[in-house]
Amino acid sequence: MISKHSVVETHSIGSNSTIHEFCVIRSGAVIGDNVVIHPNVVIERNVTISDDVEIFPGAYIGKLPKGAGNISRPVKYKSKLVIERGSVIGPHAVIYCDVVIGESTLIGDGASIREGTRIGKLCILGRHVTVNYNTLIGNEVKIMDHCWLAGNMRIGNRVFVSGGVMTTNDNDMNASGYNEEQIVGPRIEDGVRIGVGAILLPHITVAENAVIAAGAVVTKDVASYDLVMGIPARQVRNLKKTPSEMRAGKNRAT
Repeated sequence: MISKHSVVETHSIGSNSTIHEFCVIRSGAVIGDNVVIHPNVVIERNVTISDDVEIFPGAYIGKLPKGAGNISRPVKYKSKLVIERGSVIGPHAVIYCDVVIGESTLIGDGASIREGTRIGKLCILGRHVTVNYNTLIGNEVKIMDHCWLAGNMRIGNRVFVSGGVMTTNDNDMNASGYNEEQIVGPRIEDGVRIGVGAILLPHITVAENAVIAAGAVVTKDVASYDLVMGIPARQVRNLKKTPSEMRAGKNRAT
């Protein structure tokens, strides 16, 4: 069913799909089977919406990046965007072009996903999460409300990021202009858990299964299975080692 009050320029619409009132769907968009598009959604050209996707009111899908006169980073992108089968896009989410969203992934209300981002399957991105450019997110990742992910960063599989976590990618805070090799966000490997309100600085690596406590400020690499906390964050213990192994290691160090 396609509402007569919508502007639908594409003819590539699968079976049993519904487009509600006041939507705008441009030519070149592809809509799969059993898709539900709620009112006031805009879908730009070269967007592919796979089967069983649901898009809630006010979402903008396929936005083109536009650099203002003062932007220091050259804006590069491909016009194609893909939302895989069974995913859900929340109200007023803004997803730029050159993005791939994996199967059965939820993008929360008001989230912003910038160009060059790749998100795996079975992920949850909460309300008002911002994912900046060229960010890779693995499978089964949960990123809670109001997180801010810097551009040029990597997140592995089965990572949990609590609400209000902030990341950065530029130690100079734009004093030296944009250098692709220098402006790099943190690398978060498989199985990492990050507590509410933590801050991760540029270039660091948080190794697999590490835990970052709430409110920690992480300024250097975190080893596998380490629990770190504080400002700046320091190792409290290794979650894989037994207490006796930890004591033995301290004795050797002294």
